[in-house]
Amino acid sequence: MELLHANVLGKGTPLIILHGFLGMSDNWKTLGQKYAAAGYEVHLLDQRNHGRSFWSETFTYEVMAEDLRAYMEASGIGSAVLLGHSMGGKTAMQFACTYPERVDKLIVADIAPRRYPPHHEHILEALEALALDTLESRSAADEELAKHIEHWGIRQFLLKNLYWEQPGKLGLRVNLPVLKNRMEEIGAVLPEGARYEGPVLFLRGGASGYITDADLPLIHDHFPGARLETIEGAGHWLHAEKPDAFLGATLGFMDS
Repeated sequence: MELLHANVLGKGTPLIILHGFLGMSDNWKTLGQKYAAAGYEVHLLDQRNHGRSFWSETFTYEVMAEDLRAYMEASGIGSAVLLGHSMGGKTAMQFACTYPERVDKLIVADIAPRRYPPHHEHILEALEALALDTLESRSAADEELAKHIEHWGIRQFLLKNLYWEQPGKLGLRVNLPVLKNRMEEIGAVLPEGARYEGPVLFLRGGASGYITDADLPLIHDHFPGARLETIEGAGHWLHAEKPDAFLGATLGFMDS
């Protein structure tokens, strides 16, 4: 079985961080260094079809949970604190319910266990429209993306996926064809009866809308030990928009 690509920082209690849709481990490097300084061995993972990890036609939360189990086995990690954002939060929830003995604490950032209808189509279409064979710079790619995506921050997040395959030829680190065909999987509900009884922190952005008060009964059905905190003024990328508040909330939970 192919193993996920990882960037490991620090020494101490294992902390595994799973990025969101169209993200990668590099998005978490700055916060990862701060967790490492606080006494954690931080494993920043690229999930399949993202970052520097392998590409596969199979893309479900069940197989992504198995990817994580295989990584932990290969790395000699018996159990860890698990932190997942958005899509990564869905993987983390699936893993905790499947292998509860391997999760010391669970942190889910701005995603609930419910189904989300596909809503990233315009972003995938914008990436698909990039003429990777002829673009000569990231700034030129940004100009192209700006025709489809107004928000500067979202464009910068997406541009991290660009890399030079060879001189003069840009490539993407995300498997666009598979992700486009698996949009329903990305928004999938956590299976009925899935349950993790350990300590769980759900963090939501106050300006996000991905987790609403109406989601609380479902959250507690799956995670009876869960508590919910809100980071005011933050949207869906709460860890990037309010990193100090995010770090404080997560470390407070992890160290308690």
